[in-house]
Amino acid sequence: MQWHELFDREHEPSEAQVKDYVNTPLFDDLDGHLREAYKVKPKLAYSGCAMDSGAWKGWNIKYQKSGKSLCTLYPKQGYLLLLVTIGARGVNEAELLMLLCTEYIQSLWGQSDFHGSRYLGIELRDENVMRDVKNLIEIRAKTK
Repeated sequence: MQWHELFDREHEPSEAQVKDYVNTPLFDDLDGHLREAYKVKPKLAYSGCAMDSGAWKGWNIKYQKSGKSLCTLYPKQGYLLLLVTIGARGVNEAELLMLLCTEYIQSLWGQSDFHGSRYLGIELRDENVMRDVKNLIEIRAKTK
């Protein structure tokens, strides 16, 4: 059963339910990193967006610092779908970072259009992509 079917707008999941559904240590790793490195607390939010066959629909976890979104996590069975936005001020640094990123992240970057920002919908399934995600969030965090 899909996430948005298990927890509709009126039934907010607990942190334990998110962890059980995602069922990957990558969630704890990323959550712990964001809390420690940026001193942020995750916030649950509901999105009714039905783009991409409902991939973005349902409860998500937002990480914000000083009102600025660092990333948003969308629970999936066995992995996380993650949205990171790189604005105009971070694009040059991100372009340089792409030389060190996995082919997967490089491909997503190449497919994303630039309309003032680049929006990357990343399937977080392994440690190599996790490293890239942390570096992209670092770029996001230090640009204003």
